[in-house]
Amino acid sequence: MPFGQLPPSKWPGERLGLPDQGSQSVGRVGRRIAALAIDQVLAMAAAFALFDYTFLDYNGFVVTGVFVALQIVFIPTLGGSIGHRLVGLRVVSLRGGWVGLWRPVVRAVLLGLAFPALVWDSDQRGFHDKVAGTVLIRS
Repeated sequence: MPFGQLPPSKWPGERLGLPDQGSQSVGRVGRRIAALAIDQVLAMAAAFALFDYTFLDYNGFVVTGVFVALQIVFIPTLGGSIGHRLVGLRVVSLRGGWVGLWRPVVRAVLLGLAFPALVWDSDQRGFHDKVAGTVLIRS
């Protein structure tokens, strides 16, 4: 086998030592999209309330900033964003233990750029999770 190539995983998270299904398995696409939608709605509601915006007249950069801020606050305190927790997901460090403060900041800023979330590996981890050393798992 050529250098740097690994055989395909049998399921997302196999290389990370995570189970195929159930608790502690990698969060799948449907839950991730639902969590993202919930978080986006909450970010928009907060931005509208804080900055007196309306749905027809708002600044997308401000909404993205609020989204990033909510991620940074809730990942280390609740183990995931409000959307994550409502759909049964949580963000954990690959090294175990508390996710810390820097990981949520790096993860949220990259997620705010959107592109890193669209680039996944075979374990269904976005670039933002790879850089932060985190994985989104089922609770």
